[in-house]
Amino acid sequence: MRCVLQKVTRAQVTVNQKTVGDIAHGFVLLLGVTHTDTHKDVEYLAEKILKLRLFADLGSDTFMEKNIIEVGGSILIVSQFTLYGDCSKGTRPSFTDAAKPDVAKPLYEHFVSYMREKVVEVQTGEFGAHMDVSLTNDGPITLVLESK
Repeated sequence: MRCVLQKVTRAQVTVNQKTVGDIAHGFVLLLGVTHTDTHKDVEYLAEKILKLRLFADLGSDTFMEKNIIEVGGSILIVSQFTLYGDCSKGTRPSFTDAAKPDVAKPLYEHFVSYMREKVVEVQTGEFGAHMDVSLTNDGPITLVLESK
């Protein structure tokens, strides 16, 4: 499982010009699933994200002291099979490392459910849809995380 995490001051995802997810202050998580991922990968990656100290302690000079739960941040999760795109040969990416929807969707949904148990506000995109994602990166802070 692969995730691109962006710390944001705001983010929104739309499908067919309809807003399906909208957050302030928190993380946008672009989430990709590969063939060998399991519930164990979901939970490892979710816990890693939840514990990352990427927020300032309000009223102090500390830069990265608090995690998303401690600051009451929100999360916007967007499925992104293209994170497993292989561009090593030719000019057209190969997506053979990305899990098929029948494997990826249940793991994506488990990831969303797991996060909803821990974080007050979790919004999502629409699995498998063409989405427009807009965000204001805070920092900018962008990290790539993997469960393996």
